[in-house]
Amino acid sequence: MINVIGLGYIGLPTALMMASHGVEVIGTDYNAKLVSTLNAGKTTFKEKGLDELFKDALDKGIKFTTEYTVTDTYIVSVPSPYDKFSKKVDPGYILSAVGSILEVCPKGATIVIESTVSPGTMDKHVRPLITGKGFRIGEDIHLVHAPERIIPGNMVYELIHNNRTIGADSREIGEKVKEYYSSFCQGEIVVTDIKTAEMTKVVENTFRAVNIAFANELCRICRHDGMDVYEIIRICNMHPRVNILQPGPGVGGHCISVDPWFLVGDYPHLAKVIDESMKTNDSQPSFVLNRIREIMDENGITDPSRVGLYGLTYKENVDDCRESPTLQLLEAQEKHLAEPLKVYDPFITEDMVRNQYHDLDSFLADVDLVVIMVKHNQIKENMDKLSGKIVLDCHNICSLPGVYHL
Repeated sequence: MINVIGLGYIGLPTALMMASHGVEVIGTDYNAKLVSTLNAGKTTFKEKGLDELFKDALDKGIKFTTEYTVTDTYIVSVPSPYDKFSKKVDPGYILSAVGSILEVCPKGATIVIESTVSPGTMDKHVRPLITGKGFRIGEDIHLVHAPERIIPGNMVYELIHNNRTIGADSREIGEKVKEYYSSFCQGEIVVTDIKTAEMTKVVENTFRAVNIAFANELCRICRHDGMDVYEIIRICNMHPRVNILQPGPGVGGHCISVDPWFLVGDYPHLAKVIDESMKTNDSQPSFVLNRIREIMDENGITDPSRVGLYGLTYKENVDDCRESPTLQLLEAQEKHLAEPLKVYDPFITEDMVRNQYHDLDSFLADVDLVVIMVKHNQIKENMDKLSGKIVLDCHNICSLPGVYHL
């Protein structure tokens, strides 16, 4: 039996996937309301294919509780934020979960950390916690790192088809954990050492962050000198060895916007390109805010309440708002003591911010300038409703005449 600790965006799909493929699973979360919702037969966030997977897992006997279970294998999938001052990983949630596991686990149990961490976190933080409580690693406790590699909006598919990495102290334990993941994962599963597994996950997201930053910086250069960044990228990408990404309003989520900072925090004198890339991405919402001001001035809009931000989530067609560029933009605006701009997102049904709308038509009726922050399918399918509006398109998806771009 496996006890999955943390039933959020990663832990819940992982628990459901294992259960639906015949593994006995108990899911644990400290949030009693979340556990109650799951036990009532309802999922806690929207995701393609998740409800069907949930039903299958329930039929196979998955259980949910706030208590830690006595078993031989634990999977820890809790948040791993970074300290915004030191840029280092904050292992607090992980250490709390591991500490609770140590209170109930039998001798020889395996603890698998799925949460993304910086290289060396297991050595610096997790091992000392375990040995400090009198456990011998490799005998009393086996330690494994198996970082997740899925994206909101396509979680169920990617859990099955993406390759995985498992880091373990011994090959034997690594192969044992591999068997659990092989119950559902059709991708290649690589077994390696723990520090390599830690580093590879962070490097994957850092690679993506650096490439996004290049596109965002290129966008600013072209804006400064009156060039069309999209045409330039289109032509450059005709080169067989060039693949420039598209610029956007910023970077969100709990991976690309967070994980690269771990390397900056741990290697401040070495991670120069990464540091500058992250600063570029983090400042992109402020760049968008400046574009909004320019467009307002150009069109004689003096009332900020006539400006609307379409999209609150960090990416299209999901309900995940973690590190959302829209939230970052609103935070930057509030520093100037201005009334927040109007906001609408079809995937966010509860009020998250001030001046939030829950109907597209009402939202559009109350604004003159629409800023497309997220390219949800809804707005792509309703471009005609933007006719007559001033539009700042942050994703180059609107073909209406007179549209503004980044």
